[in-house]
This record gives sequence, structure tokens and C-alpha cells, in this order.
Amino acid sequence: MYMKTKYLVCGVALLLLSSCGNAAKESGAEITKSGLDKAKFETIVDGVPTHLYVLSNSRGMEVCVTNYGGRIVSVMVPDKNGNYRDVVLGHDSIADYVNIDGNFGALIGRYGNRINQGMFKIGDIEYKLPRNNYGHCLHGGPKGFHHAVWNAEMLNDSTIAMSLSSPDGEAGFPGNLDVKVVYGLTADNALKIDYTAHTDKPTVVNLTNHSYFNLSGDPSQDVLGEYVQINADAFTPIDSTFMTTGEIRSVENTPFDFRTEKLLGRDINADDEQLHNGLGYDHNMVLNTCGDSTLVAASIYDPVSGIVMEVYTSEPGIQFYTGNFLDGKVKGKKGIAYPRRSAICMETQHFPDSPNKPDFPSVLLEPGETYHSMCKYKFTTR
Repeated sequence: MYMKTKYLVCGVALLLLSSCGNAAKESGAEITKSGLDKAKFETIVDGVPTHLYVLSNSRGMEVCVTNYGGRIVSVMVPDKNGNYRDVVLGHDSIADYVNIDGNFGALIGRYGNRINQGMFKIGDIEYKLPRNNYGHCLHGGPKGFHHAVWNAEMLNDSTIAMSLSSPDGEAGFPGNLDVKVVYGLTADNALKIDYTAHTDKPTVVNLTNHSYFNLSGDPSQDVLGEYVQINADAFTPIDSTFMTTGEIRSVENTPFDFRTEKLLGRDINADDEQLHNGLGYDHNMVLNTCGDSTLVAASIYDPVSGIVMEVYTSEPGIQFYTGNFLDGKVKGKKGIAYPRRSAICMETQHFPDSPNKPDFPSVLLEPGETYHSMCKYKFTTR
């Protein structure tokens, strides 16, 4: 009787799966490996069509990107058992990205991170920007590149180019800025992001990507059990408004020492002024790599999935952020609510407020020059 019941249940399950598959085929739905319905990304925003683009490589890795905000929507990588997991937070549709405030997977510009009081000077000319975060300009303002619809061109199955022309004076920034960003999925399971930009007037540029990583593949859980290593001897302290003070401080004997691999949750709740100011880690780490993109700048390891992510970059810093503002109210892909500290961001960048901090590496871009930045997220298992 047990065996008959068992086979009956299995038969019904197979029939249901077959019916679902047939229904999907009949409806013409295109479902990605990560479970995204491409139709939910086909719409018009500000008069421009949006789409979902799928990158894949010969190993079976998949990355989904939308031209709305140049956002990375999903990243499917194999765990230590060969099962694929989506390791970034995001949404199931353009409607959610438009209606829910957040930077999940976004391409950030013109200036990633904060500019103090939304003001800076180039020579004797002062420029004023939107102030959208504790009195500062964050991520280019409320209408930054993360809300623009980018021009997109699939170069091959594993590469897409995004381009955007930002007019002189947009969000207060000077110069007509032409930007090109290429997302490339390599044969060794790395997602490489190449940024270039040109201007016709002196301006400031600091582009980055704001993906939220949870290497367990289960964003309903926090990431305090993941291990982090950052190749940085120093960081830039912040005040209570998250603005850099101008100091470059050693990580020695502080909770910010990740020079050797450390459990993320070990020190995150320590009684430390900088952790209080950031509500956890939300700080620019001053990298030791000196722009050498062949060196590992940072890494994250999840002991449950066995997934390791290494970060490589030509940038002098990484904004290390631990999802402190997530609060369980935002629902993402598959209707999952994202709790506090359910992801880690590793935003490769020049330092926050560099236009107002002459001792920080310069972000000035002159006509005739080419801005270039590279970031690579490489996935392996342990």
C-alpha cells in the first residue's frame, strides 16, 4: 500500500510539473535560471523601453541585468555541491524597482557615495547638488544613474554594454558626460565591470555598483555567519551623518581590522564610536592594492554554501556596507522579506567626499581625459 501511494504521489507531482511546464510554454513565458520572468521587465520608463538581459557562460553561471538603472538583478553561481544559488538581492519586476526605494544591484553615478552638504568647487566655481541623505548628496542624488534607463547592447552571450549621456548641469554636475559600462561574464565564473567616461568640461566622477551579496543564497537570513577579508590597513572614519571626517585611520586594534579572514558578526555590535555612527559597517576601506587589479582587494566566504567571492579593482577604496538599513519591510525576489544585515555590499570606489578633501585621491575628470574603473567579482567554492 505504501509503495502504491508513493508512486501515485510521485506520478501526480510529475504530472503537475509537466502541466506547469506546458503552461509556461503555452503562455510564451521566458523564465531565467534564477526564476525571473523576462516579461515583467518589459515596460516603458520615462518614455524608454526597459528589458532584462541574460548573460551566461560555458560553466552554467547566469547573470541577469536590466537597463533600468543598469542593475544586476540576479547572479546564479554553483555552491560546493554543484547546486546553483542566486547570491544577490533584488526584485522580480521593473515595477518593484521603480516603486520601492533602494539601490539593489544599481549602477551608481555620477558620484557614488556622499558629497558633503551637496557642494563642491572646481577652481573658483561652486556647484550645488541635490541633498538627499542627512544633508548630503548621496549616489548622485535622488535621480542619479540608478534611476536612468540605459542604452543596452548585447555584444555576445556573456557580455553587455550599457551607455548613457548625462547632460551638462544634470543634478548640478558640470559637463556633458558620456558613460559606457561593460558587464562581462568570464569563463572562470567572474563578473567583470568596466567603466569609462568622457566629459567636455571639468567635472567629478565616481562610478560603482551597489549589489547586495548574500552568498548563502537565502536572503531571508542575515550574513553575520559569513567570513570577510579586506586588504586594507586603514579606513576613513565618519561622523553621525555618515560623512567622512577627512581622517585616514589605521584598522589596527579596531573592529575594522579584516586583514585576516574574520567572522562578520564577531565585532559588528562592539561598543565602538565608528560602529555606532555607521549603525554597523558602512565605511570606506583604504585598500593596500594601490590600483593593482590583479590583487585580491576583498573576499567573502559562506561556510554553509561553500561559495567564495573575491573582489578585484583598480579603485583605491571599497565601501564596506552590511545592510544595516534593511529592516524586513522590503520584499524582494520570490516575495522574500529582507531582514537587517541580510547582505554585504563591496562598492569599489574613490573615497567619499573626495571633491572636498584634497588629501584624498582626486576624482577630477578633465576634457580629453578618459575615466576608467574596473571591478571584478570572482566566484569559487571552498
